[in-house]
Amino acid sequence: MEQFRQIGEVWGSLRALMVFKDDIQINRRQCCLLFDIFSSAFKTIVEEIRQNLRLEEKNTKWKALEQPLRELHRAFKDAELYIRNCMDTKDWWGKAMSLHQNNDCVEFHIHNLLCTFPIVIEAIETAGEMSGLALATKYEKEWNDPKLFQWKFGKQYLVTREICSRLESAWREDRWLLLEMIREKKSSGSVGKNEQKLGDLLLKKLNGSEQFNGKLFPGSVLVGAKDYQVKRRLEGGSQCKEIQWLGEGFALRQFFGEIEPLNSEISSLLSLSHPNIMQYLCGFYDEEKKECLLVMEMMNKDLHSQIKENCGQRRRILFPLPVMVDLMLQIARGMEYLHSMKVYHGDLNPSNIFLKARNSSTEGYFHAKVSGFGLSSIKNHTFSRSSPGQNGTDPLIWHAPEVLAEQEQLGSSCSSKFSEKADVYSFGMLCFELLTGKVPFEDSHLQGDKMSRNIRAGERPLFPFPSHKFLANLAKRCWHTDPVQRPTFSSICRILRYIKRFLVQNPDHSQPELTQPPVDYFELEAGFVKKLTVEGNLDPMPVSQIPFQMFAYRLVEKEKTSLDSKDKGSESASEAAASVSGDENVALVDDPFLQASEGRLVCSETPEKKISPAKISAESKTRRSLGTPKAQAQKPTPLKPCGGMKLNRGAQIGLGRTSGHALDSDVS
Repeated sequence: MEQFRQIGEVWGSLRALMVFKDDIQINRRQCCLLFDIFSSAFKTIVEEIRQNLRLEEKNTKWKALEQPLRELHRAFKDAELYIRNCMDTKDWWGKAMSLHQNNDCVEFHIHNLLCTFPIVIEAIETAGEMSGLALATKYEKEWNDPKLFQWKFGKQYLVTREICSRLESAWREDRWLLLEMIREKKSSGSVGKNEQKLGDLLLKKLNGSEQFNGKLFPGSVLVGAKDYQVKRRLEGGSQCKEIQWLGEGFALRQFFGEIEPLNSEISSLLSLSHPNIMQYLCGFYDEEKKECLLVMEMMNKDLHSQIKENCGQRRRILFPLPVMVDLMLQIARGMEYLHSMKVYHGDLNPSNIFLKARNSSTEGYFHAKVSGFGLSSIKNHTFSRSSPGQNGTDPLIWHAPEVLAEQEQLGSSCSSKFSEKADVYSFGMLCFELLTGKVPFEDSHLQGDKMSRNIRAGERPLFPFPSHKFLANLAKRCWHTDPVQRPTFSSICRILRYIKRFLVQNPDHSQPELTQPPVDYFELEAGFVKKLTVEGNLDPMPVSQIPFQMFAYRLVEKEKTSLDSKDKGSESASEAAASVSGDENVALVDDPFLQASEGRLVCSETPEKKISPAKISAESKTRRSLGTPKAQAQKPTPLKPCGGMKLNRGAQIGLGRTSGHALDSDVS
């Protein structure tokens, strides 16, 4: 009840702010869309609670809603702070430079809302104990289609056709409004010479002309500004600085050399825009000094520094588990976007992940952005943040086996093997460090060429015990030796969203070995991808598809758990039959991830041993000779279990068939 009241307070604050929506000069259309979709979210929750819950149940059934509503409150608060920032008219040119291409409003805040809202709806329905018929009707297979889902549940899940249309058009309308505002300010005569040049830069960039001519503005527009000031050098070498410009703080990436060979790459960098990648805002070039200056948004610190400051010998848990999963999801989303734009990173590691604390969060949540991509021709010489001299770790540990193999053959500067699946491998290693607080292989004797050779042979870091198996398995799948077996970042994003759902529904995760999801997430993803392949849909999907993705996962989960419950019933019957018949020779297939190996420092990816058909046949003959259920079913004499109870012949046959089925299942 308290969380619901807090959400109502933020919604009331949003309503008060939007009385002055006409005064919003930056991203007005997106702010209005943000307000409308969050208003729909609040009204939908009110209606769902009214239909399913009662006020007198606030101390009983409402408790299941506490964590989902707490997550929703965080999304509401972030959205409110974003709108306040856009309404602030101070330092207009600085805000125009910071927000002119950034889609934070749509891509970040609405993404967080659409990830959380299905969990809240499900929690209200479950707490309200709706009739089994109603739930069964909602989760029928016929609704496992994006168009039918939108028609049936679009309003309930905030993805009506109107909202989806506005998601696609709001940023274009804001770009047009900003162009008009810049032209108005330039023609008014109230701006100085430097602002006039800056206005020309923004007009060309917003019109899309800069990416075609590939020419940067003179460095004097930046360095000659009255309020331009270099504050300090940032970590990672002398190429990065913190500057003050236009009343805002920015990061500056600096390098020297001819600009012509880099025009295409720089234009590409300036055109990229996503809330989880480092934003390149504008570029300048000094012809005399041969100096290139790229202005980027400013973040607080990189992930490597955060881990180094907060982890030690006695403390290995860097973040609370929900914060960790949220960071993984943000990094995966940034990489998903880069890959959709055919940009491959090649150097994904904690030093290239930047963090900024969320102002609305009191639980340690961050806004994460991927950096270090692009400008491959100068990266190895001027901006490599993964060299041992900077963060003390061997860069080999982040590179996929296929990349290491080619580097050994063609030289360390080779980058032709940088690909989507190589970045996924690096993401798996990054997840290991997030989960354990340890640099991969930091306690290992493997160093230099020996490390490269062993990584290519299948050596991987070992997760400590106990650990959250569902997250450890995700990292292991990402660093699989065979690139084909590694998931895409779109799949990783869907899996992490559903893991986030599980953590919200099960807030007590203090004991990893006792807190495990009911199904394997890769099985859910396989079912979802199978349908996508049939329908010909391509990744990545827009944020408006997130509620359907989570709903489709839920359908696969319900089907899987239903089959598992039937299998468990069959297994229990088989165990009963085995105990009755005295057959204790049941073959078990060990899970390789469950083998105890506390004394080892690395684990090796070796193929699982398979039981040959000949061996299965031999075991079956042995079982029959020892008195298997099938052989017993052919005997006319009844069985006599302990306690003097008798089973009739039909029951014996039923038990025998069940046990035989369980045997086949075990062997397979």
